Order: sequence, then structure tokens, then C-alpha cells
Amino acid sequence: MIAESTILAVAALFGAIIGSFLNVVILRLPDPEQSIVFPASHCPHCNSPLHWYENIPIFSYLALRGRCGHCKAPISWQYPLVELLMAIITVALVAKFHFSIATIGYFLFAASLLVIIFIDIKLQIIPDVISLPGIIAGFAFSLVSDTVTWQESLIGLFLGGGVLYTIALLYTLLRKIDGMGGGDIKLLAMIGAWLGWQSLPFVILFSSLTGSIIGILAMTIQKMGGQTRIPFGPFLSIAALGYLYFVEEIHVFYALYLNGQWP
Repeated sequence: MIAESTILAVAALFGAIIGSFLNVVILRLPDPEQSIVFPASHCPHCNSPLHWYENIPIFSYLALRGRCGHCKAPISWQYPLVELLMAIITVALVAKFHFSIATIGYFLFAASLLVIIFIDIKLQIIPDVISLPGIIAGFAFSLVSDTVTWQESLIGLFLGGGVLYTIALLYTLLRKIDGMGGGDIKLLAMIGAWLGWQSLPFVILFSSLTGSIIGILAMTIQKMGGQTRIPFGPFLSIAALGYLYFVEEIHVFYALYLNGQWP
């Protein structure tokens, strides 16, 4: 029998490799004129193709000391960070769900969220090409998974999209400005489809709390007041990942709160 440590090490390696590909997706997907397949990996500054030893996840960045081996231009910290995060996510999924349909499905879900986080931070957009197929995939996943029923998924996707749409509509009516993009609405619908309607209270509350804290800090630093704009997609995505990994503990807090035993 293969040792668990070996399995997790292989999972980490696989996750880091996928993370390397996700960096390409993050860089090229928002540009409709670019392909995520061709050309092969190259330096974005001098366009020199990368040798295989310059394309090893995490280690190549460390070996090159964060600079291109050809033109010596700095390499963004995003590359090793995405690879490391995807490695951690993969290990956590395998440790929690072992080798199952849930692992495969949530691996795709988590990878999509990671791409959304970095694209939204950089460009403040959430590509429909991820969220819309993600909604369909989440519902399809519920048909074969034992972690969420199709009824929970269906309610989750409609309720998730409906809640943020209502909030966005009220904000626009009251403030006369757009406070939330349509991408956030589709993202929460996607989250509801994958995790079920039970995830929505935690995801909405946690993302709103963390988003408010970061927003206040940003307003203080940038001194732009109500004109400060921060992407909300990363907070929704991080909350969804948190619920995915700690769903049992969160439901315990739900029960304690409803029974008046917490806080």
C-alpha cells in the first residue's frame, strides 16, 4: 500500500503543475486575441521561449531569483504564489475527500476560483467563460456527487444569483451608482450550484465582513472615500473555499447559534 505521505506529495506536485497552467490562463484568458494553449510558455518581456528547466513550478522561480534567465527582467510573484496555492488546495482536497468524484469536481471548482481571484484582482472582471459554464458544471456535479443534492444545487444557484442581484439593485437605486458588477452575481450563483444553498449564509457574511475591512483600509490609504473600488470576487471565492474545507465545523456553529448556545 502506498504511504499517505507519498500520495499527498504526488498531489502537491500535480497541483503545482496545474497551477503553472493556471498562470497562463490568468494571463491570457481576459484577452480574446490570445490562446491559452499557443504559443508555449515564454517571457512576457523579451518573448524568449522558456527551457524546460525554467518552467518547473516554484523551484524555477527560486533558482532564477525571480528574474528571467534571458533578459533578467523581474518575474511576477504571482507565478510561484498560484503554483503554491494550487498545490496546497490539491493536498487539502485529497486529504479530505481521498480519491473520489468529490475530489475531481472540487479540484476543478477550486482551480476556477483561483483563476477568478487573480483575474479580478488584476482587472476587476470575472470572465463569463468561467462563471457561466461553472454554474452548469456545478449542477451537473450535484447529479453524481454525494456531497450535495441536485435540489440543494438548484436552489443554491438561483438563490445565490438572486441575493446579490437584489443587493446590487437596491444599492443602485439608493446611491444612483453601480456598487456590484454582474460578474459577482454569476459567481455567487456558481458557488451556490457547487456547494448548495446551505453555503450561502457563510459565504455572503464572511465575504462581506472581510470585504468591508479591506475596503475601509483601502479608503484610508487611497483617500478616495466612497469612490474607492475593490473587487468583490476574491472575497466570495475565498469564503467558498473556506466553506468547502470547513463545512462540518461551520454547520456545528450554525446549530449552536440556532440553539442559542453560541456566542
